[in-house]
Amino acid sequence: MSGVQCLATENIWFDKHCYDEAEKRFYEGVNGPATHQQQSSSHAGADQELTSRMKSLELENRTLHKVVEDMRATLQKLESRVAVLEKSPTSAAVPCAKAAPVKQVKVENGDDDDDDDIDLFGSDDDDEEAERLKQERVEAYAAKKAKKPVLIAKSSIILDVKPWDDETDMAQLEECVRSVQMDGLLWGASKLVPVGYGIKKLQINCVVEDDKVGTDILEEEITKFEDFVQSVDVAAFNKI
Repeated sequence: MSGVQCLATENIWFDKHCYDEAEKRFYEGVNGPATHQQQSSSHAGADQELTSRMKSLELENRTLHKVVEDMRATLQKLESRVAVLEKSPTSAAVPCAKAAPVKQVKVENGDDDDDDDIDLFGSDDDDEEAERLKQERVEAYAAKKAKKPVLIAKSSIILDVKPWDDETDMAQLEECVRSVQMDGLLWGASKLVPVGYGIKKLQINCVVEDDKVGTDILEEEITKFEDFVQSVDVAAFNKI
């Protein structure tokens, strides 16, 4: 069998390109309008975005113009004020700066050249006057402080004085306690408090100046009466 005969018996599609071309044209015809609509929609979106940006730029431009106009108005006001201050330098002085008082000097005999005794500003006299006023205020404050009464710290103390037994003369014991006298000590009320087994203790109040009298010295002085006193305890201590 020859080659031509072999090719004749084979199932070969020689017209495939024609069918491919026809299929391509068919799909282009079907999809053509949709593609055009998509492109139109894309162009419309781009135009809308461009319009929005242009409006935003216009608004920003108007805002910048307003800011510039405000700055120009402020600058013109400043220039006007500077011009006024330059024309009247005396009015531009610092408000809180106080000029020194000028002493008025009476010139006698029409002698204008003799100015040895003339003090135009009186600075030395002002310093002396200020120093004198300061000294007077210090002295017045010191005198006021000296007249003010000094606060003395005091305390109220309640002491429990215990006897040896129930045979101790409590009246004699209290008399011994009150015989303790010192500067800054003032004895107060007292009473007998039962302890037990017929024994009573003396509870006595006193007021002391803290700088002069302490509890230690009170206990020491009271326990010296050893024939009557067994012990001394601080039952209460309060600042006055």
